[in-house]
Amino acid sequence: MKKSSLLLFLFLMFSTFCFSQSITLKGVVTDNTDYPLESATVYLTSVKDSTLVDYTITNKSGNWEMKIRQVDNPVNLKISFVGLANYSKQYESLTQDIDFGKIVLEDQSTELSEVVIEGEVPPVRIKSDTLEFNAASFKVRPDSNVKTLLEQLPGVVVGSDGKITVNGKEVNQILVNGKPFFDKDGQIALQNLPADMINKVQVTDTKTKKEEVSGEKASGDNASINLTIDEDKNKGLFGKFMAGYGTNDRYETSAIGNYFKDKLRISLLASSNNINSSGFSMDEIFDNMGGGRNVSVYAMDNGGVYINGMMFGGGSGITRSDLFGVNYSDEWAKDFDNTTSYFYNSASTDNDNKTRLETLLTNSDPNDTTDRRNIRESISSTKSDKYAHSIKSEFEIKPDSTSTINFSPKFVKANSKSNNYSSQSTRNQDDILLNESSGDYYSENDNNSFESELEYYKSLRRKGRGFGVSFSNTNNRDDGSNFNNSVTNFYGDEDGDGNPDTPADIRNQVRYSKTSLDNYSAGVYFTEPVTDSLKLTTNFSYESELSVQNRKGFDYDDATGDYTLANDLITNYVSSRTNTVTPGAGIELEKEKYSMRFSGGTAITQFKNFSSYLGTDYSLNKTYLLPDMDAYFRYKFDKSKYLSLYYYYNANFPSAQQVLPVEDLSNALYTSIGNPDLNPSQSNQFYLNFRNYDFSTRSGYGFYSGLTFYKDNIASFTEIDENAKQSTSYTNISGTYDMYLGSYYNKQYKKDAHTFRVNAGLSVNFDLNKGFTNQQLYEAENLRFSPRFSLTYEYGELLTITPSYELNYNETKYKNYSINEASNVVHNLNLQTTSYWPKHIVFGNDFGYTYNSNLGSGFKKDFFLWNTSLGYNFYQDKLLFKVKVYDILNQNLGNSRSITATGIYEQQNTVLKRYLMFSLTYKLSKFGAKEKKGGTRMIRF
Repeated sequence: MKKSSLLLFLFLMFSTFCFSQSITLKGVVTDNTDYPLESATVYLTSVKDSTLVDYTITNKSGNWEMKIRQVDNPVNLKISFVGLANYSKQYESLTQDIDFGKIVLEDQSTELSEVVIEGEVPPVRIKSDTLEFNAASFKVRPDSNVKTLLEQLPGVVVGSDGKITVNGKEVNQILVNGKPFFDKDGQIALQNLPADMINKVQVTDTKTKKEEVSGEKASGDNASINLTIDEDKNKGLFGKFMAGYGTNDRYETSAIGNYFKDKLRISLLASSNNINSSGFSMDEIFDNMGGGRNVSVYAMDNGGVYINGMMFGGGSGITRSDLFGVNYSDEWAKDFDNTTSYFYNSASTDNDNKTRLETLLTNSDPNDTTDRRNIRESISSTKSDKYAHSIKSEFEIKPDSTSTINFSPKFVKANSKSNNYSSQSTRNQDDILLNESSGDYYSENDNNSFESELEYYKSLRRKGRGFGVSFSNTNNRDDGSNFNNSVTNFYGDEDGDGNPDTPADIRNQVRYSKTSLDNYSAGVYFTEPVTDSLKLTTNFSYESELSVQNRKGFDYDDATGDYTLANDLITNYVSSRTNTVTPGAGIELEKEKYSMRFSGGTAITQFKNFSSYLGTDYSLNKTYLLPDMDAYFRYKFDKSKYLSLYYYYNANFPSAQQVLPVEDLSNALYTSIGNPDLNPSQSNQFYLNFRNYDFSTRSGYGFYSGLTFYKDNIASFTEIDENAKQSTSYTNISGTYDMYLGSYYNKQYKKDAHTFRVNAGLSVNFDLNKGFTNQQLYEAENLRFSPRFSLTYEYGELLTITPSYELNYNETKYKNYSINEASNVVHNLNLQTTSYWPKHIVFGNDFGYTYNSNLGSGFKKDFFLWNTSLGYNFYQDKLLFKVKVYDILNQNLGNSRSITATGIYEQQNTVLKRYLMFSLTYKLSKFGAKEKKGGTRMIRF
């Protein structure tokens, strides 16, 4: 597929989205003294069902303007301002531009006797830079979770992978009452908090710690969601407890309990299962079947959740996991808040793997078209066990009205063990055996880490003037051992005498490794306002990082029955230190319609490396002066239409192993050695994003693009001998790049009880990679093309049907290889249905088809995966009995194919197969409550 065709397709797609027929509504809002009201909410709702059509807010002069599609049905124009009576007027249709002139909001009437104030809370408000939804204005099922609530909010899209966007902006942080709920990614909150306890859903731009404590506007392009708990529900106890057991000894248990009392919040989380699940996905229909479902999809790590550095619900093999967590949040004293979480999680995974790897070889003569490649086929069986404890906390202190201190420490203690048996053989393109090996491998690693961030900011007398101090540290300690009992035979016969040129490599050895990483950084910055919209900043930072790797190797001694014979070839000491001083300055401009920022400086780095190997010490010390730059520009067309441009400069230093002449001989088939002449890799990154959401048509669209140019990119320099043994060093290469672009579109249609949601998207990636194989430069130009489409149909609260389709096309064109290109196509077709009829019955089906083209012999290309669940609610819907079947057709596969710059990789892993499970879920909910109806509050005093 040609790039020009893709660009034309994107242009036409974008042009279609942009086409619209709109009208303009405008006016001015004042109080009864003729004083203009700023930030009054102006919105249109449908008379028929009160759904939100569109909204805006007034500016400093009380003026407002709203561009909407023509409306042929009756609508209400409503205006709300805190402390004043609401305004409402009905119009039979809005089909042309209208200037409503001045609209006056009256004072709310009061009487000395009992007063009843009945005020409608608007479904959406804009407060400064916060978009706020009133949760009671959006109807969901009584037993729905927060995820279901978010799906009802205009402009909010929840993808099948759990990714959330608001008006096209990706959400990377979810808080509860302003604090993390176990973790800031919010997945536990989405799945487990009931929707009916949420009062407001507040959307803001995600800020860094520096921006939070200093009150600056966010410079990034992500969004945060804060869920505020309804006052009526902020005192109580709620939770879910589930246990299930099935065929093949499959089981799952999970529990979450929450206690809320004003600002005190305590939550407990526990789970145990052997179905590849994170354990806390309390979906009413499928529980934790999603973890198993995603394992077999093209991207093998889709659907994974990372806790303590471990991934659950994705990856390879079948995992038994146990998890326990506690989350605590409270205000210890006035202006002194604390949030603390503790997690313990363990995982035990069994996996059988089958792999086929084609390594492409360059030809010394560019005119030589001889097919040269090595094909490695291997099988392995792996059992791994790991556990981790983590404690992380966040303290926020405000010593006075002008100062803020934020301190976030985190401790982790972890252990991992792995047993692996594998065998492999490598042949060339003529099916001649080059090498074969087999062995038992065991590794164990202990990890201890501590990291923290400290931010202090002080506001000075003039508005916008202030200074801040920051400090962060990361301290990592790894203590590991790797046992290797293997035999590798080489069959290369370059001299033609009929005997292998290289003797067999026989090992029974262990290598102990002690690795440490210590990073400290500190900075100070000062902000000076020039005008209300223009700021100047100065900053100074210092960073020091020291990494040390101390390895000692021993061979097995038959005489002692232990590993006591020192092996100098796999013994070495390597250290690397970087000390960087960066003075800089910046300028920020913030206008109503646009904002921009540029910051720049010079990074002065001392790069010091040391190694000791085979009795020789080696030092490499260099000093670099490199730029430190970033910039952004953002233009706001209206309340929901943005254009953002970003630029970043990055420099990455090579590791000590890449620059020091220490040979790594731990693997008989792969060795590596550093190159002292390596320079830091430099990159210039550009990013563009445009997004829009039209409330009047419930449709949103956008496009994004990024481009990264590399200078002195660190690439491999590999020699492959007649035994297919690879020896790798490193070199700098310029002229490589990564480029991506994409677009998305979503729209909602609603008529009576029928609701349709359409989501479509397209992503395209272009990459150019370079390297050296056998001293010949190769190039690999990669294209990845992925359109996707999904449709959700809802019939009231009774039925949901969601078909979806995604295509992944991957093509790589090679230069200086005997083949010109390689390609792969993966089709994913899925249909999910959920029924809540008849009453108390829940019935769900998840049916998927996956086709993976161009897999080699021995790898099945396609399969069906069908999961189903049938549940019955009883005991006032507090209990749910359920039977579910995973992989009804027993066809689930773990096959995948990936194309790299140097070859084609195919593999097959163990996946979860068919099982039947019965489970029982108990829902606990005990709250104090006040009278509350929809979006209307009744307050008596």
